[in-house]
Amino acid sequence: MLGTFVVLRCVFLRGQTVIMGRMHAPGKGISGSAKPYVRTAPSWLRNLYTADDVKEQINKLARKGLTPSKIGVVLRDTRGIAQVKSLTGTKILRILKAQGLAPELPEDLYHLIKKAVAMRKHLMRNRKDKDCKFRLILVESRIHRLSRYYRENGVVAPNFKYQSATASTLVA
Repeated sequence: MLGTFVVLRCVFLRGQTVIMGRMHAPGKGISGSAKPYVRTAPSWLRNLYTADDVKEQINKLARKGLTPSKIGVVLRDTRGIAQVKSLTGTKILRILKAQGLAPELPEDLYHLIKKAVAMRKHLMRNRKDKDCKFRLILVESRIHRLSRYYRENGVVAPNFKYQSATASTLVA
């Protein structure tokens, strides 16, 4: 009866027994950056910038049209501020919401819609690209799932619905 045994492999990772897989890919990868254990800003950084200075810089960059993630990259690369929350006590997006400068669409949803619009444009020129058509279906299913989540949590309007015909106006 050697053929009747089924061996189940359980993966232990970061204290968890089950690893969630990717949505439309076979991987179960865990690579990624880890935040530092110390949650306070270093003393040299606290001596350079106050919370009000950082909030003012964030507002200035947001008025230029930068997204919250790009604001974080600019602050990290030019000012040496790795974590805004360690200096100000609040995250970049919450600072922008308090000032009324937050984008109307969340960044992840915006970039998925932008990708779908680019794929549709590609399909208009290359009708026989079956792989692109399949990938577009996957991207649009992610958009529908994410927009449903944001509707339920009140991040986007309750009547927000992704439509491929009007999607290019959302990202323009």
